[in-house]
Amino acid sequence: KQQPWKSSVSTQAKMPPCDFVPEKYKSYPYERMQKIREQNISPSLRMYYKKPLLLHQGHMQWLFDYEGRRYLDLFAGIVTVSVGHCHPKVTVAAQKQLARLWHTANIYMHPSIQEYAEKLTSLLPYPLKVVYLTNSGSEANDLAMFMARLYTRNFDIVSFRGAYHGSSPYTLGLTSIGLYKHGVANGFGCSTTMLPDIFRGPWGGSRCRDSPVQTVRKCNCSEGVCHAKDQYIEQFKDTLNTSVPKTIAGFIAEPIQGVNGAVQYPRNFLKEAYQLVRERGGVCISDEVQTGFGRTGSHFWGFQTHGVVPDIVTLAKGIGNGFPMAAVVTTKEIASSLAQNLHFNTFGGSPLACAVGAAVLDAIEEDGLQKNSEDVGTYMLLELAKLRDNFEIVGDVRGKGLMIGVEMVTDKHSRHPLPAEEINQIWEDCKNMGVLIGRGGLYSQTFRIKPPMCITKKDVDFAVEVFHTALQRHVERAA
Repeated sequence: KQQPWKSSVSTQAKMPPCDFVPEKYKSYPYERMQKIREQNISPSLRMYYKKPLLLHQGHMQWLFDYEGRRYLDLFAGIVTVSVGHCHPKVTVAAQKQLARLWHTANIYMHPSIQEYAEKLTSLLPYPLKVVYLTNSGSEANDLAMFMARLYTRNFDIVSFRGAYHGSSPYTLGLTSIGLYKHGVANGFGCSTTMLPDIFRGPWGGSRCRDSPVQTVRKCNCSEGVCHAKDQYIEQFKDTLNTSVPKTIAGFIAEPIQGVNGAVQYPRNFLKEAYQLVRERGGVCISDEVQTGFGRTGSHFWGFQTHGVVPDIVTLAKGIGNGFPMAAVVTTKEIASSLAQNLHFNTFGGSPLACAVGAAVLDAIEEDGLQKNSEDVGTYMLLELAKLRDNFEIVGDVRGKGLMIGVEMVTDKHSRHPLPAEEINQIWEDCKNMGVLIGRGGLYSQTFRIKPPMCITKKDVDFAVEVFHTALQRHVERAA
C-alpha cells in the first residue's frame, strides 16, 4: 500500500484578515447533505473537489463553509458575483423591493424596469439603446440568435471553436467545447471557425494580445503589423467562403473566451472579422456574459477593448451579482423585428431583478470596481507571470483586468496540456490552503481566475503565494 505523500513544504502564505464573523451553521450534517445530493439532485450537476465544499455564508470576496473555514473566492460563482458576496448595497435594495413588489409581468409598467433600462443603456454606445431582459445567459444568447435571424432573414450563424454561449438546445450549436455536446441533433445553421488562439493555435507571438502579459512564443511582427492576425483572418474568410451561404445571419464571439480559459485573440482581429460579417449581411453579436460590467478594467464592456461596436450585446452573470438576470441590448431596428409577433418572458425584467441590477451598477461606480479590476488585475497578472518564468509547467498567463487564465502544460516547448491528475492535485492543494479557483479549457488544463471585483492586492499576494506553494509541491512530487 502506497504511503500518503508528505510535503516538506509548508505554506508561508498568511490569509489576509477579515472582520466578518459568519453565523453558526445550523442545517443538516455534511454526510446527510451528501446523501440528499446523490439521491435527489441531478447527477449532471457535477461538483468541484474530491470532498465537495459545503458552503454556508459569503461576505464580499470571502466564502465560509459549514465548519466556519474561510476561503478566498477567486471564481465568484463562475464569474457571477461581480461586486462581492452579499454586498450590503445590493442586499438592501433587494430587501426593500421584496417588501414592496416581487413580481408583475411586462403587461404593466413598474418603476424599476424603466429606471434600470435607462441606467443600463446610458452605459452603452449609440445605437445600442433597446433592452430585452431575460433570466440567464443561455436565454439571452438564444434570443440574440433569434433576433439576428429574424432581422437579416438569413439563417447561418458563425462562432469560434472553444466558444461557450450556453447549453440550451438552440445555443448548443454555438457552443464548441466537446464536454458540453450531447448526442442529440443540435447546431442546425451554426458553423464554427478556427479560434485565433495565439498561445495554442498555429500562429501567435509575443506582441499579439491586449494584455499586460504576452505569450512566451516568439514573434517576428513589426510595429503595426501582426502576421498571426492576418493568418487567422484568412482562416475566417475560408469559413465564410466554404461553410456558409453568401449571406449569413450573424457572428457571435466573446471579447475574451471565458469557459475556454481566458483565451485572447490578436489585436484588430475582431474589427476585421466584424467587417467581413457585415459585408455578408450578418449582424455582430458580442457575448459579454463574462467580460461585461468593468471586469476587463480598461473598459466597461469587453467589445470596447477591440475598438468595435456590435449590433447585439448579450449580458448575464455579473449583471445581478448572483441574482438570476440577463439582458439583450440592441438597436431599435433589430429590436423591431421581434415585435412583429408576440414574444414573452414571464420573469425577465421583474421588479426585483431590476432593483438588484440597478444596485449592482451603483456599487460598481461607487466602489470604483472597474478601476480596481484594472489595478489589482494587472498586479496579479504580473505576479503570476513571475511564476510562469520559474515553472516549466506554467505555459501561459493571460487576460485583462480580473479575467485571468493560467494554462498548464507538460513543457513550454510542446504546449501539451498537463495531465488531469497533476492539475487536480495542484487545484486541491490550493483549496486546502484556502483559495478557490476555477477550471477551463478544452482539456480542463487552464486555471480560471475571475474573482469578485472587490479583491485587494493583499488578497493577490496571498493567492499567488498559495499557488506558488502548490506548484512547488508538484515539483517535489514529480521528483
